[in-house]
Amino acid sequence: MTDQGGGGEPGLSKWAIREKIWDYMEVNNLADFPRPVHHRIPNFKGSHQACCSVKELDAFDRTREVKVDPDKPLEGIRLAALQARKTLLVPTPRLRTGLFNKIVPPPGATKEVLRKCATSQGVSNYSVPVGLDAKMQVDLVVVGSVAVSEKGWRIGKGEGYADMEYAMMVATGAVREDTVVATVVHDCQVVDIAEELLEDHDLTVDYILTPTRMIKTSCKRPKPQGIIWHKISYEMMEKIPILKNLRYREKQAGKDVTLKDELPDFPYARKPAALEQTAKTEKASLQAESASAPSGQRDVGTDSLRAKSDPPKALTTVYVGNIPEGTRVSEFKSTIRELSATPARIVWQGAQHRAFLDYKDKATADSAVSSLQGLSLGGNSLRVELAKNQRRKGQGEGAKAVRGAGETRDSWGGDGGGAERYGTVPL
Repeated sequence: MTDQGGGGEPGLSKWAIREKIWDYMEVNNLADFPRPVHHRIPNFKGSHQACCSVKELDAFDRTREVKVDPDKPLEGIRLAALQARKTLLVPTPRLRTGLFNKIVPPPGATKEVLRKCATSQGVSNYSVPVGLDAKMQVDLVVVGSVAVSEKGWRIGKGEGYADMEYAMMVATGAVREDTVVATVVHDCQVVDIAEELLEDHDLTVDYILTPTRMIKTSCKRPKPQGIIWHKISYEMMEKIPILKNLRYREKQAGKDVTLKDELPDFPYARKPAALEQTAKTEKASLQAESASAPSGQRDVGTDSLRAKSDPPKALTTVYVGNIPEGTRVSEFKSTIRELSATPARIVWQGAQHRAFLDYKDKATADSAVSSLQGLSLGGNSLRVELAKNQRRKGQGEGAKAVRGAGETRDSWGGDGGGAERYGTVPL
């Protein structure tokens, strides 16, 4: 390594550098809880001392919103941001439920409460989700690292989340070219990194904070300019549902959003399960209108994915509100289809500016909520959340709770058959 050890020899791969640093920190007892540090952004003795120097950065002084990764060695940065009454943004765990959570301390929080808010448990207890349409302007981003060079070249733990988060922030306009990126590491993590190891999606840093010094890298290598869609796979889209939303937005803006699996030279292209399900349901024929549907309710079709002989299964319902007046259900369905958030059934209440989407289980519903977060339709930001009263717990009273006049209920396979009760526009 540059100062101690030997992690930066020429010819080493990224993984070899990681292994050397993790081993060195453990053998020399530089690591701190949680241990062992292997396969982590390593916490180290002196991390809080390193974090204190963030207050010397001009970017920290001027920013009102700071994004800090949830890694243990960055706890001191999160605390400094809260104590300075800045808006603290922390990525959601593995980006499963959105991009950011905002840490909101309770009113009149003491220093001790703020310390708790800065911990991983505090991040969980005091955070609220931030929608994609929130107008964020982040002047300082602080990321964890396994290794970093004085030139500003960074190596994470190998999962690519920090790089992806930054690319998403570019896509949503939350960061600009002059946004400062800093990292906090032990001195032994500052190593020589060969430039050929870097790829165009890799995030570089402008400042390195260690227990003994602050390094200004003056890095000239450009940071990611947005999401590189041809490096995104179907599998990644399923693991990070918010990517579907961002891809839909960029597609609407006329950008090339071709995925890795869709490239002509990709050898084993396959559709994810969600897209295969959409294709199946769109081919299903529309069933006859139920003769037993109560007055004021349009009941069209049944779940085309379930055989008639199968017992009904409990579904999980997602509420979508603030739908613009005059929106057609076909337009709404096309939009959520683009986001791979296809439900088993939709209950359309356009006159009340809302819809209810039924999913086969809570995991699928949670994924849909993530995909639809921040979605705008006709200039309105839609409100998307799990329905408070879950419908169809047994095809009984739960279903009645959300039905009303002016409702059309449709299996996903059809186009809505007939006219909406609240108007004459065919679905």
